[in-house]
Amino acid sequence: MGVRVLKAGLRTAAALCLVTALVHVVLVFLHVAPSNPVSKRYSSQINGWVFPLFEQNWRLFAPDPDSSNRKILARTAHTDPKGSMRVTPWFDLTAVDHSAVDHNVFPSHTSQNLLRRAWTSYVETHGGSDTARSERAVMLQTYLRNIATNRVAAHNDGGTFDFVQLRVVTLPVAGPGAPAGSRPPAPTEDRLLPWWKVTSHGK
Repeated sequence: MGVRVLKAGLRTAAALCLVTALVHVVLVFLHVAPSNPVSKRYSSQINGWVFPLFEQNWRLFAPDPDSSNRKILARTAHTDPKGSMRVTPWFDLTAVDHSAVDHNVFPSHTSQNLLRRAWTSYVETHGGSDTARSERAVMLQTYLRNIATNRVAAHNDGGTFDFVQLRVVTLPVAGPGAPAGSRPPAPTEDRLLPWWKVTSHGK
């Protein structure tokens, strides 16, 4: 009796795995296939299955490199018991990543992409405004704020801060054949984000 139950359970599990695999293949195929009546009709179900774990794209074969350089800077502020606020100078978060990548044969994915992708996702959900209008926007704002806070705290030498602010300077990529030591291009955007309250860091 026990052997029969075990065999039946194994057959059921195998059938469920097969059905799940087939459904997965069909949904991913509909996601990457050209737009058609089926993918349009069931787009919400397809996207609900594919995102965020099974997202497919062609960037490996057709990469879309950045057309600009971005410097992401952060500064912090701390209010002392007397009520006066102490603001630190700007700290270049991007420069820290570049120093970890330059001349490194095996640079980490974190150094290369974490901060850059966080900013790109923030812009995609916020646009030119810094007001979060969806749950995803709130999540990405928190994500960017936490990255900046942790990076600053790691290089802060024990200083206490309760607020963090980001500044993003966008510079055009220099054209090919630009002479070395030439005047740096003017920023195409200099965006100052609002102060964000954070959990007190430092001692």
